[in-house]
Amino acid sequence: MILHADQSPLDLLDTYLEALSDALGDGTDALLPIPEPLVPTGEDADGKDDELLSWALGRLRTIPRQPKDDFRLEVGSLLAEFRSRRSPWNAAALRLLDDHYTFVATGPRRHEDWAHDVLAVMHRSAPDPRGWIRLDWDRTNTVRHTMPAYPFDPPVASHFPDILHRLDEEAAVAALAVMTEEWQAEPAPVRSRPDRDAVLADARTLLGRYGPTACYWTNAMAAASGPAPDFLTSGLSGSRSHSFLTGEYLNGLDLLDDLGLIAVNENEVGVFWSIGAY
Repeated sequence: MILHADQSPLDLLDTYLEALSDALGDGTDALLPIPEPLVPTGEDADGKDDELLSWALGRLRTIPRQPKDDFRLEVGSLLAEFRSRRSPWNAAALRLLDDHYTFVATGPRRHEDWAHDVLAVMHRSAPDPRGWIRLDWDRTNTVRHTMPAYPFDPPVASHFPDILHRLDEEAAVAALAVMTEEWQAEPAPVRSRPDRDAVLADARTLLGRYGPTACYWTNAMAAASGPAPDFLTSGLSGSRSHSFLTGEYLNGLDLLDDLGLIAVNENEVGVFWSIGAY
Protein backbone atom coordinates (compact mmCIF):
# COMPACT_ATOMS: atom_id res chain seq x y z
CA MET A 1 0.00 0.00 0.00
CA ILE A 2 1.51 3.30 -1.12
CA LEU A 3 0.43 6.39 0.81
CA HIS A 4 1.42 9.91 -0.22
CA ALA A 5 2.05 12.72 2.22
CA ASP A 6 -0.06 15.14 0.20
CA GLN A 7 -3.16 12.92 0.23
CA SER A 8 -6.18 14.17 2.12
CA PRO A 9 -7.54 11.98 4.94
CA LEU A 10 -10.42 10.88 2.68
CA ASP A 11 -7.99 9.92 -0.10
CA LEU A 12 -5.86 8.05 2.43
CA LEU A 13 -8.88 6.12 3.67
CA ASP A 14 -9.91 5.26 0.12
CA THR A 15 -6.39 3.94 -0.58
CA TYR A 16 -6.37 1.99 2.68
CA LEU A 17 -9.78 0.35 2.19
CA GLU A 18 -8.91 -0.61 -1.38
CA ALA A 19 -5.60 -2.14 -0.25
CA LEU A 20 -7.32 -3.98 2.60
CA SER A 21 -9.94 -5.36 0.23
CA ASP A 22 -7.20 -6.50 -2.17
CA ALA A 23 -5.20 -8.15 0.62
CA LEU A 24 -8.24 -10.03 1.88
CA GLY A 25 -9.10 -11.13 -1.65
CA ASP A 26 -5.56 -12.44 -2.13
CA GLY A 27 -5.83 -14.50 1.03
CA THR A 28 -3.34 -12.40 2.97
CA ASP A 29 -3.58 -13.32 6.64
CA ALA A 30 -2.16 -10.16 8.19
CA LEU A 31 -4.56 -7.25 8.52
CA LEU A 32 -3.21 -3.93 7.37
CA PRO A 33 -3.02 -1.46 10.26
CA ILE A 34 -5.06 1.70 9.95
CA PRO A 35 -2.67 4.55 8.99
CA GLU A 36 -2.10 7.09 11.75
CA PRO A 37 -3.04 10.16 9.62
CA LEU A 38 -6.61 8.86 9.38
CA VAL A 39 -8.10 11.15 11.99
CA PRO A 40 -10.61 13.98 11.58
CA THR A 41 -8.68 17.22 11.13
CA GLY A 42 -11.37 19.79 11.80
CA GLU A 43 -9.98 21.76 8.86
CA ASP A 44 -12.83 21.40 6.34
CA ALA A 45 -15.18 24.36 6.47
CA ASP A 46 -18.50 22.54 6.82
CA GLY A 47 -17.27 19.47 8.68
CA LYS A 48 -18.64 17.05 6.07
CA ASP A 49 -15.26 15.44 5.36
CA ASP A 50 -14.63 14.82 9.05
CA GLU A 51 -18.14 13.45 9.46
CA LEU A 52 -17.67 11.01 6.56
CA LEU A 53 -14.25 9.98 7.86
CA SER A 54 -15.57 9.34 11.36
CA TRP A 55 -18.52 7.34 10.00
CA ALA A 56 -16.32 5.12 7.83
CA LEU A 57 -13.71 4.48 10.52
CA GLY A 58 -16.42 3.77 13.07
CA ARG A 59 -18.10 1.25 10.80
CA LEU A 60 -14.78 -0.40 9.93
CA ARG A 61 -13.95 -0.92 13.60
CA THR A 62 -17.29 -2.63 14.26
CA ILE A 63 -17.03 -5.20 11.44
CA PRO A 64 -16.20 -8.68 12.84
CA ARG A 65 -12.88 -9.96 11.49
CA GLN A 66 -14.14 -13.53 11.29
CA PRO A 67 -15.24 -15.34 9.21
CA LYS A 68 -12.64 -13.84 6.87
CA ASP A 69 -14.81 -14.13 3.75
CA ASP A 70 -17.58 -12.19 5.47
CA PHE A 71 -15.08 -9.57 6.59
CA ARG A 72 -13.83 -9.19 2.99
CA LEU A 73 -17.38 -8.70 1.70
CA GLU A 74 -18.15 -6.16 4.41
CA VAL A 75 -14.97 -4.19 3.64
CA GLY A 76 -15.90 -4.15 -0.04
CA SER A 77 -19.39 -2.95 0.79
CA LEU A 78 -17.98 -0.24 3.07
CA LEU A 79 -15.60 0.93 0.34
CA ALA A 80 -18.43 1.21 -2.20
CA GLU A 81 -20.67 3.11 0.21
CA PHE A 82 -17.82 5.38 1.31
CA ARG A 83 -17.07 6.25 -2.31
CA SER A 84 -20.75 6.86 -3.06
CA ARG A 85 -21.04 9.25 -0.12
CA ARG A 86 -17.95 11.18 -1.20
CA SER A 87 -19.58 12.60 -4.32
CA PRO A 88 -22.69 12.27 -6.50
CA TRP A 89 -20.35 11.52 -9.43
CA ASN A 90 -18.96 8.47 -7.64
CA ALA A 91 -22.45 7.31 -6.76
CA ALA A 92 -23.65 7.62 -10.36
CA ALA A 93 -20.60 5.73 -11.68
CA LEU A 94 -21.18 2.88 -9.24
CA ARG A 95 -24.89 2.64 -9.96
CA LEU A 96 -24.41 2.77 -13.70
CA LEU A 97 -21.34 0.70 -14.49
CA ASP A 98 -19.86 -1.10 -11.48
CA ASP A 99 -21.58 -4.40 -12.33
CA HIS A 100 -20.30 -4.47 -15.92
CA TYR A 101 -16.92 -5.11 -17.53
CA THR A 102 -16.06 -1.47 -18.02
CA PHE A 103 -13.20 0.94 -17.58
CA VAL A 104 -14.03 4.39 -16.22
CA ALA A 105 -11.28 6.87 -15.42
CA THR A 106 -10.42 10.55 -15.68
CA GLY A 107 -7.01 12.13 -15.93
CA PRO A 108 -5.58 15.62 -16.28
CA ARG A 109 -5.26 17.20 -19.70
CA ARG A 110 -1.62 18.19 -20.14
CA HIS A 111 -1.28 18.30 -23.93
CA GLU A 112 -2.86 20.23 -26.76
CA ASP A 113 -3.16 16.85 -28.48
CA TRP A 114 -5.29 15.20 -25.81
CA ALA A 115 -4.73 11.72 -27.30
CA HIS A 116 -1.53 11.61 -25.24
CA ASP A 117 -3.57 12.23 -22.08
CA VAL A 118 -6.04 9.48 -23.01
CA LEU A 119 -3.14 7.07 -23.45
CA ALA A 120 -1.84 8.02 -20.00
CA VAL A 121 -5.25 7.18 -18.52
CA MET A 122 -5.36 3.83 -20.31
CA HIS A 123 -1.88 3.02 -18.98
CA ARG A 124 -3.00 4.00 -15.44
CA SER A 125 -0.19 6.55 -15.22
CA ALA A 126 -2.44 9.56 -14.61
CA PRO A 127 -4.45 9.97 -11.37
CA ASP A 128 -7.91 11.47 -11.22
CA PRO A 129 -7.38 15.22 -10.62
CA ARG A 130 -10.26 15.29 -8.12
CA GLY A 131 -9.55 11.98 -6.42
CA TRP A 132 -12.87 10.55 -7.60
CA ILE A 133 -13.62 6.93 -8.34
CA ARG A 134 -12.01 4.84 -11.07
CA LEU A 135 -13.71 1.64 -12.21
CA ASP A 136 -11.09 -0.82 -13.42
CA TRP A 137 -11.83 -4.54 -13.47
CA ASP A 138 -8.20 -5.23 -14.41
CA ARG A 139 -6.56 -3.07 -11.75
CA THR A 140 -5.01 -6.11 -10.03
CA ASN A 141 -4.87 -8.40 -13.07
CA THR A 142 -1.42 -10.06 -13.23
CA VAL A 143 -1.49 -9.68 -17.03
CA ARG A 144 -0.71 -6.01 -16.47
CA HIS A 145 2.77 -6.90 -15.23
CA THR A 146 3.75 -7.38 -18.87
CA MET A 147 0.94 -5.42 -20.55
CA PRO A 148 0.31 -2.32 -18.39
CA ALA A 149 -2.56 -0.98 -20.49
CA TYR A 150 -4.54 -4.26 -20.49
CA PRO A 151 -7.28 -4.74 -21.66
CA PHE A 152 -6.21 -1.98 -24.03
CA ASP A 153 -3.67 -2.15 -26.82
CA PRO A 154 -4.38 1.36 -28.05
CA PRO A 155 -3.03 2.94 -31.21
CA VAL A 156 -0.41 5.65 -31.05
CA ALA A 157 -1.72 9.16 -30.55
CA SER A 158 -1.23 10.13 -34.18
CA HIS A 159 -3.72 7.45 -35.27
CA PHE A 160 -6.57 8.66 -33.05
CA PRO A 161 -8.07 10.97 -35.71
CA ASP A 162 -8.40 7.99 -38.06
CA ILE A 163 -10.49 5.86 -35.71
CA LEU A 164 -12.40 8.28 -33.47
CA HIS A 165 -15.53 10.20 -34.42
CA ARG A 166 -17.22 13.22 -32.84
CA LEU A 167 -20.45 12.85 -30.90
CA ASP A 168 -22.95 15.45 -29.80
CA GLU A 169 -23.82 15.51 -26.11
CA GLU A 170 -27.08 13.53 -26.29
CA ALA A 171 -25.45 10.80 -28.36
CA ALA A 172 -22.64 10.66 -25.80
CA VAL A 173 -25.20 10.25 -23.01
CA ALA A 174 -26.85 7.41 -24.93
CA ALA A 175 -23.50 5.72 -25.64
CA LEU A 176 -22.71 5.76 -21.93
CA ALA A 177 -26.18 4.47 -21.05
CA VAL A 178 -25.98 1.42 -23.32
CA MET A 179 -22.74 0.40 -21.60
CA THR A 180 -25.08 -0.96 -18.91
CA GLU A 181 -26.22 -3.63 -21.39
CA GLU A 182 -24.74 -7.06 -22.11
CA TRP A 183 -22.84 -7.62 -25.32
CA GLN A 184 -24.75 -10.83 -25.97
CA ALA A 185 -28.35 -11.80 -25.19
CA GLU A 186 -29.32 -8.58 -23.39
CA PRO A 187 -32.73 -9.32 -21.85
CA ALA A 188 -33.63 -5.70 -21.09
CA PRO A 189 -32.12 -3.04 -23.36
CA VAL A 190 -32.04 0.47 -21.95
CA ARG A 191 -34.61 1.71 -24.46
CA SER A 192 -37.31 -0.53 -22.93
CA ARG A 193 -36.33 -0.53 -19.26
CA PRO A 194 -38.66 0.96 -16.66
CA ASP A 195 -35.64 2.79 -15.18
CA ARG A 196 -34.58 4.21 -18.57
CA ASP A 197 -34.82 7.81 -17.36
CA ALA A 198 -32.76 7.06 -14.24
CA VAL A 199 -30.05 5.37 -16.33
CA LEU A 200 -29.89 8.39 -18.66
CA ALA A 201 -29.83 10.74 -15.67
CA ASP A 202 -26.80 8.95 -14.22
CA ALA A 203 -25.09 9.12 -17.60
CA ARG A 204 -25.73 12.88 -17.71
CA THR A 205 -24.31 13.23 -14.19
CA LEU A 206 -21.10 11.54 -15.27
CA LEU A 207 -20.69 13.68 -18.39
CA GLY A 208 -21.76 16.81 -16.53
CA ARG A 209 -18.41 16.72 -14.76
CA TYR A 210 -16.72 17.90 -17.96
CA GLY A 211 -18.89 20.97 -18.39
CA PRO A 212 -20.81 22.59 -21.25
CA THR A 213 -17.73 23.10 -23.44
CA ALA A 214 -16.68 19.44 -23.44
CA CYS A 215 -16.20 17.57 -26.71
CA TYR A 216 -17.03 13.89 -27.07
CA TRP A 217 -15.45 11.22 -29.23
CA THR A 218 -16.19 7.54 -29.83
CA ASN A 219 -14.65 4.57 -31.60
CA ALA A 220 -18.14 3.50 -32.79
CA MET A 221 -18.30 3.24 -36.56
CA ALA A 222 -21.91 4.44 -36.51
CA ALA A 223 -20.63 7.95 -35.74
CA ALA A 224 -18.53 8.08 -38.91
CA SER A 225 -21.51 9.43 -40.85
CA GLY A 226 -22.59 11.99 -38.26
CA PRO A 227 -22.36 12.98 -34.59
CA ALA A 228 -25.81 11.73 -33.55
CA PRO A 229 -26.07 7.94 -34.01
CA ASP A 230 -29.01 6.33 -32.21
CA PHE A 231 -27.24 4.16 -29.65
CA LEU A 232 -30.44 3.47 -27.72
CA THR A 233 -32.10 1.87 -30.75
CA SER A 234 -29.08 -0.16 -31.84
CA GLY A 235 -28.10 -1.12 -28.29
CA LEU A 236 -24.68 -2.26 -27.18
CA SER A 237 -24.76 -5.48 -29.19
CA GLY A 238 -25.43 -3.47 -32.35
CA SER A 239 -22.33 -1.36 -31.93
CA ARG A 240 -19.38 -1.92 -34.23
CA SER A 241 -16.13 -0.16 -33.51
CA HIS A 242 -12.49 0.40 -34.24
CA SER A 243 -11.07 -1.75 -31.46
CA PHE A 244 -8.74 -0.36 -28.80
CA LEU A 245 -8.38 -3.79 -27.16
CA THR A 246 -5.60 -6.33 -27.24
CA GLY A 247 -6.13 -9.23 -29.59
CA GLU A 248 -4.12 -11.62 -27.41
CA TYR A 249 -5.84 -14.54 -25.68
CA LEU A 250 -4.86 -14.13 -22.03
CA ASN A 251 -6.09 -15.73 -18.79
CA GLY A 252 -8.74 -17.64 -20.73
CA LEU A 253 -10.35 -14.54 -22.23
CA ASP A 254 -10.85 -13.30 -25.76
CA LEU A 255 -11.67 -9.58 -25.91
CA LEU A 256 -13.77 -9.22 -29.02
CA ASP A 257 -16.06 -6.21 -28.60
CA ASP A 258 -15.70 -2.69 -27.26
CA LEU A 259 -17.47 0.63 -27.22
CA GLY A 260 -15.55 3.67 -26.08
CA LEU A 261 -16.44 7.24 -25.17
CA ILE A 262 -13.90 9.98 -24.54
CA ALA A 263 -14.80 13.33 -22.97
CA VAL A 264 -12.38 16.24 -23.38
CA ASN A 265 -12.33 19.71 -21.88
CA GLU A 266 -9.58 22.21 -21.14
CA ASN A 267 -8.50 20.51 -17.91
CA GLU A 268 -9.49 16.84 -18.00
CA VAL A 269 -10.00 13.81 -20.22
CA GLY A 270 -12.56 11.17 -19.31
CA VAL A 271 -12.36 7.62 -20.64
CA PHE A 272 -15.41 5.32 -20.56
CA TRP A 273 -15.14 1.88 -22.13
CA SER A 274 -17.33 -1.21 -22.33
CA ILE A 275 -15.53 -4.49 -23.01
CA GLY A 276 -17.00 -7.68 -24.42
CA ALA A 277 -15.04 -10.70 -23.12
CA TYR A 278 -15.66 -14.35 -24.03
